[in-house]
Amino acid sequence: MTTPSQPAIAATGLRRSFGDHVVLDGIDLNVPRGTVFSLLGANGAGKTTTVKILSTLIRADGGSVRIAGHDLAAEPDAVRAAIGVTGQFSAVDNLLTGQENLTLMADLHHLGRSAGRRRVAELLDQFDLVDAAKQPAATYSGGMRRRLDLAMTLVGTPQVIFLDEPTTGLDPRSRRGMWQIVRELVAGGVTIFLTTQYLEEADELADRIAVLDHGKIVAEGTADELKRRIPGGHVQLRFTDLRDLESAARAVGSAAGQASRDSEALALRVPHDGSLRALKALLDRLDDNAVEVDSLSVHTPDLDDVFLALTGNPKNEKVATR
Repeated sequence: MTTPSQPAIAATGLRRSFGDHVVLDGIDLNVPRGTVFSLLGANGAGKTTTVKILSTLIRADGGSVRIAGHDLAAEPDAVRAAIGVTGQFSAVDNLLTGQENLTLMADLHHLGRSAGRRRVAELLDQFDLVDAAKQPAATYSGGMRRRLDLAMTLVGTPQVIFLDEPTTGLDPRSRRGMWQIVRELVAGGVTIFLTTQYLEEADELADRIAVLDHGKIVAEGTADELKRRIPGGHVQLRFTDLRDLESAARAVGSAAGQASRDSEALALRVPHDGSLRALKALLDRLDDNAVEVDSLSVHTPDLDDVFLALTGNPKNEKVATR
């Protein structure tokens, strides 16, 4: 069993190849308990392979892993008892009702009849599936099927859940519903290992993010830490006439670095590090020179910019950024 000082997942030097193709080239992972850790990467970067190794579905070629305090190689059964996996493709049986799918999982976990019924009822209520409980899963919407899939993962009360592309194909409302479920699970102490190509999803949910590229972790940190690594932040100033634009350009001068002017749009783009101090200094300079600004907006790099800067996004790799 894990203790508060132990990470939920600790991997060192994880390697995996398929023939001559190296998929994972010695990656290290450290995931604290009760957090969301997101692994980002383009198609083929090795995200799903990582999940398969950590969830005991395939073996690593090298490296060491401990999950929920158990050694992956020496104690695979203990690891399996501590984890849940919701893969890219639903594990729901379309011929069974939602209730029957959950009951089947309860039987597989040997919960016993009364304990199994209680757990099924709890999950149907938690995932807002009570009204559809006795309907065949084949009649469920995509969002309902994904909720049922995750509910089935939770029957065994796992400490660590691997979510591999959990919202692929869902509409925006269903995706946000899934996000709320993830937040509630983490608030209850569950650790989530999330792989996704939706960068907005990682930005919304992840406590820490790692970027996987060509088998290596090329960056890791919070979303804000990763964004600060990428240049491109700026303040966009707009004016009502050309004279104000020219006055602003003179006022900011060399202090603005590579400020760029768009005379047609009556706009001035001033490099900016995103800090309140830098913004106040810019506004004070404009005010001291009696420059009238019609409007301003602050732009900072997002995870799309981070991803593209770190991976290069080759033409044969597609990334869903929204």
